[in-house]
Amino acid sequence: MTRFRWTHVWHSLGLEFWLLLPLFGLGFWVSSGLLTDRLLARSDRTTVYLQGDRQPKQPSRTVQSIAVVIKARQNRSTVSIETTNSALKQLTFEFPTTEPAEIEAAISRELGLPRDRIRALIHYRVL
Repeated sequence: MTRFRWTHVWHSLGLEFWLLLPLFGLGFWVSSGLLTDRLLARSDRTTVYLQGDRQPKQPSRTVQSIAVVIKARQNRSTVSIETTNSALKQLTFEFPTTEPAEIEAAISRELGLPRDRIRALIHYRVL
């Protein structure tokens, strides 16, 4: 009979609804936390990679002549390159070497041309 009185009191005050409300809130909180953990732990299967270390493709330029001034006392070489079909008509480089083979290799790296093409166009002058 005591149980009946307590349930009757709960019913008259509306406590049946208010006591179940925190239980529903706790259930939603736990289920949303589990769902969030599952979604965040899931690996992303997209394969998009950024490639920031690539250099932009240089426009093709036709090299007309390559003039090298070797400064033996300063152990430096100044290279002037004249081009056509380019926004830059003349390029100037300075390399810390006086050896012709090293100069040709450095020019080949800078311009992306084969060494035999560079040898055909190069003119040396020693100061």
